[in-house]
Amino acid sequence: MNQKLGIIGAPITIAQPNMGVDLGPDAIRHADLVERLKNLKITINDYGNVSVPMTGTNQIDPETSLKNLNEVSQGNENIAEKVKEIKSKGDFPLILGGDHSIAIGTIAGLHHHYQNMGVIWYDAHPDLNTGQISPSGNIHGMSLAASIGIGHDRLINLGGKGPKVDPKNVVIIGARSIDEGEKEIIRENGIKVFTMHDIDRLGMDYVMKNSIEYLEEQTDGVHLSLDVDGIDPAHTPGTGTPVEGGPSYRETRYAMQLLHESDLLTSVEVVEVNPLLDNQNKTAEVAVDMLTTLFGEKYL
Repeated sequence: MNQKLGIIGAPITIAQPNMGVDLGPDAIRHADLVERLKNLKITINDYGNVSVPMTGTNQIDPETSLKNLNEVSQGNENIAEKVKEIKSKGDFPLILGGDHSIAIGTIAGLHHHYQNMGVIWYDAHPDLNTGQISPSGNIHGMSLAASIGIGHDRLINLGGKGPKVDPKNVVIIGARSIDEGEKEIIRENGIKVFTMHDIDRLGMDYVMKNSIEYLEEQTDGVHLSLDVDGIDPAHTPGTGTPVEGGPSYRETRYAMQLLHESDLLTSVEVVEVNPLLDNQNKTAEVAVDMLTTLFGEKYL
């Protein structure tokens, strides 16, 4: 991996209902992220937090069936521009969320630099909802759909017209809460998914090595979108949509170690850390453990 990191905070919180996820970027920083990365001889440029709208109506728009579309879109436009700028400087983008809607902006900013970008989506949820099938209207559950060209035009065309990622260049890992409409989108688009059943049956070693090999063969850059609710909530209590039965701390750390050894990734984001729901910043600390492992930190 590039040993020159460009960090930005992306504190969007209004694409989901729980206050506090806007505090996630600074909670992660306060959990010694920068200090531990510097110990790995990595050069850090911290660009601060991107300016994003912090308030919305939180009412489902009868025309779009979405909440806060204008505000979430504007925030993600700002994120996309900053990510594009950081990548242009030669930095490895590390984006600290914020809710998972920030992936729309992150991926939109990155796609300018790749012809055939891949995405690893480590999450309890596939985030493949749209206004037509979402029961809540919360855009954080639509970010992967928008990135592959499904959903509202405002989200699909953010940062440039059309989809940003080929669905066949996506691997979802750890999914265990999948809506019926999302299942149909997965089947129709040939998206590679390793559910928790697959991880239980095959093991994390197989799942990660298979994912790495699959993406190595067909992409020219790979983005990791790491949602802390992808990890079992026993380890990450400070998140808004926890789902029991996820990968353990050890399994996730091993997955990050394999990604480090593969030298596959070209950008990373971590999302949905909510200090207001947390226990003594435990979830932010777990996020930092995963990020530092990803960049080469070892026990010995």
